[in-house]
Amino acid sequence: MNVLVIGALLGALTTTPAGEPSWGPCDGEERPSDLRCSSVEVPLDWDAPRGRTITLKVARLPATGRRVGTVFSVPGGPGGSGIDDLTYYRGSFAALRERFDVVSFEPRNATTYGRLPQRCFATGPWLAKPDTPDAYARQAARVRASAQECRRVDPVFFDHLDSASVARDIEAVRAALGEERLSFLATSYGGVPAIAYARLFPARVRAMYLDGAVNQLRDAASEARDRSGTYESQFLRFLAWCEKARDVCGDGMGARWRKLVAAADRRPLPVEGERVTYSGFDLQVAAMPHLVGPGPAPEYPRWRQLAQAIRQAEGGDAGGFAAYVRAGVGSLKPPSFVGMNATQCPDGLRFAGYAEYRSVRAIGARTHLAGAELWHRLGCAGWPTPVTNPARALPEGLPPFLGAGTWTDYADTADLVRRVPGSGTVRFDGPGHGLYLTGDACTIAYANAYLTDLRLPPPGTTCRPAP
Repeated sequence: MNVLVIGALLGALTTTPAGEPSWGPCDGEERPSDLRCSSVEVPLDWDAPRGRTITLKVARLPATGRRVGTVFSVPGGPGGSGIDDLTYYRGSFAALRERFDVVSFEPRNATTYGRLPQRCFATGPWLAKPDTPDAYARQAARVRASAQECRRVDPVFFDHLDSASVARDIEAVRAALGEERLSFLATSYGGVPAIAYARLFPARVRAMYLDGAVNQLRDAASEARDRSGTYESQFLRFLAWCEKARDVCGDGMGARWRKLVAAADRRPLPVEGERVTYSGFDLQVAAMPHLVGPGPAPEYPRWRQLAQAIRQAEGGDAGGFAAYVRAGVGSLKPPSFVGMNATQCPDGLRFAGYAEYRSVRAIGARTHLAGAELWHRLGCAGWPTPVTNPARALPEGLPPFLGAGTWTDYADTADLVRRVPGSGTVRFDGPGHGLYLTGDACTIAYANAYLTDLRLPPPGTTCRPAP
């Protein structure tokens, strides 16, 4: 559930006949004056390179010193715009730009691309945790119907939003730039097309920094084990804080939470003034983002908000959770966004069927947020298009990677980079997501040392939140 910044569209500039981008000013008053924009034309279907094409908008923050190469910033989401990243997080790249151009693009699956209606990226079905094969099938039918409604707008485009297609687009940008190799800075879901690029074009990778990356290479069971453990650790931190903040939480928050969830699963809680109810699963899914910060230690503002929402729900009104969700995504309950799933589902982040779902569901069944780790894959049940970018092992010969992650995403990222011999990690001992873009100076320093000189930090390197 990522809140996506929908930025102003950039001007579509033509490429030169030789294919090299012709850089010019970017449309939009919010764009920095030193951000330069262009475009690259690519096949819609890379298996049919002489067929229909699409035009991708590309942006560059030029090097400010002695330039030695290009760092390609891969946006997250899926659905995020890398051009927005270069606009709104420009300051994070200041030191890196002393040696590199920083380039990004508006990928084919960006909410700003404009081929699909905005509603496809802003809405989707509300999910439940089905208890029977029939309930699973009914929910899958709802997911399929919601996806088909968006797919009908442009079926061929909808069917080519997988991360391998995005990776091939990046290779087209590299070729247009005339760069022999690229260095990568991939954030969140941007890790999936970045890993696809490393698999498809290993000789073109100079360096790969993965920041809170989604790990497509894990199977559903191992993913659930790590995520349920991560979410449980987060909730236990919240409970430890509650022991010191009883004026906010009251007594016995852990036991009260379990009782609240169980009761809501039997009889869903209403949201006062709205025609919607919250099951225990809904509460667990909505609670999870409260646990990731941001804010200064040892109290995180969202913990206080979560405690207040729980107390309100104990009084019979789930409105505290609904208000938080609506403020973030414009819906009274977390929707399974069709636009995001148009990439995640072809990337294989889905259950094989009800049997696998039930097996994976048992893994985190005893945790405080039981089921939250199932949510994304449930949104792909019944998906109308096949898996076109399945997980595959990385080839030999890649340079060592660097990964960084917070309480929430370190485990996924560390597992991913350790698949490449000699790689290293930075653990951020705090909440949040996307350390480089959000400006953590400690993590940025290690990332820049790696991207500039290929120097990895020593094992066990840890960064902590600034005071």
